[in-house]
Amino acid sequence: MIRLSRRTFLASSALAALGGTLSAAPVRAEDRYLDIRPGGNFNPVMIAVAPFAGEGPDAAKVTGIIVNDFKRCVYIKPVDGPQPAVDPASPALESFKAAGAQFVLTGRVDRGGGRFNTDFRLFDTASGQQVAGQHYTTDLSNSRRVAHIVADAVFTRITGEKGFFDSRVVYVDESGSAQQRRKRLAIIDQDGGNIHYLTRGDNLVVTPRFSPTAQQVAYMSFGDAEPDVMLLDVETGAKRAVGNFPGMTFSPRFSPDGRKIIMSLSEGTSSNLYAMPVGGSDPRQLTDDTSIDTSPCYSPDGSQIVFESDRGGTQQIYIMGAAGGGAKRISFGDGRYSTPVWSPKGDYIAFTKQAGGQFAIGIMKPDGSGEKIITQGFHNEGPTWAPNGLYLMFFRDAGNGGSSKIFMTDLFGRGEFAVPTPAGASDPAWGPLLG
Repeated sequence: MIRLSRRTFLASSALAALGGTLSAAPVRAEDRYLDIRPGGNFNPVMIAVAPFAGEGPDAAKVTGIIVNDFKRCVYIKPVDGPQPAVDPASPALESFKAAGAQFVLTGRVDRGGGRFNTDFRLFDTASGQQVAGQHYTTDLSNSRRVAHIVADAVFTRITGEKGFFDSRVVYVDESGSAQQRRKRLAIIDQDGGNIHYLTRGDNLVVTPRFSPTAQQVAYMSFGDAEPDVMLLDVETGAKRAVGNFPGMTFSPRFSPDGRKIIMSLSEGTSSNLYAMPVGGSDPRQLTDDTSIDTSPCYSPDGSQIVFESDRGGTQQIYIMGAAGGGAKRISFGDGRYSTPVWSPKGDYIAFTKQAGGQFAIGIMKPDGSGEKIITQGFHNEGPTWAPNGLYLMFFRDAGNGGSSKIFMTDLFGRGEFAVPTPAGASDPAWGPLLG
């Protein structure tokens, strides 16, 4: 059984402020240490992560996870090399400042009372003041999550943006030869750790998508009969089919409130978009066209839908109201556009673009302006947003018969990082922030 929800975690956690405070409210613009939005023109904030104090391997594990999170962050950069052990409450800030650190993170962990206890403190070397701090008490099994939550707290205090480290990704694990490929659903932390397999690989599975609560996954399952849209409860492992549809079904995805699933259903040589309640009932048709409409995704407020269609002759991106009706084309560059997905912030739509023999991952504004290619190569596909709308994951097939892999990049293309998985990986879907 996999415990994922914020409710589950916080039910076993006591949170109390230390000498500094860390408010749950957004950091005011004037209090941010780094404004990362304007055009991506910024220098990363340098942070020294001192080894967390504590007995046994827990302290080194928590410290290592936090450092690794920051290494893949691009906005916050850990100072190179191992840092000296310090008194968590009163580190020698001047020595860290001389080494180039703008902030120093200290902490302590222990297993007192059969619980996992973690303290952290964040110091500003310029002012010499502690600017954030927190205490966490939780189950022993949650030590990895606590490390990600600390990293998120630091990220929010420095940037004023929501974090993303305490989140998970569901994807298709691929193993075996090309002729006998085994595909099963797997779930990992955003850094590739803590893997769990959700299906056994008896049936081929594709396009998994998290519900807004991260407790359910919708996906396509291809068995001996017609393909099924399946719902899987991540915590219990229970599975059920959603409806019984004639023909092929593609790209199921949840509405922002988690009450509906939107998908495309094929009818002869065409496919149209449908929405239906998660509980199951007759699907409601949203498009009625002789073309192929597929890969639908709701806007964060649920008022609009973005999708791909070849109704204009080639694959392009369109937007329409959530109830259906007239659609407006928003992609006009050279090449074909597919797999559109709306940012959680609502400010961008990510897409796959095929042109000149290359597959690119890009973003554009919902009105089609500001198109920007983030990364391109032999075969990049399937972008998915981090819960804070500042990062994208996608999968890449490098060619030469190798397995596809998952990669992560930031919104501005400042850094690209492989997400480690034990086998081939495709179709990633980033879930919401857990803590």
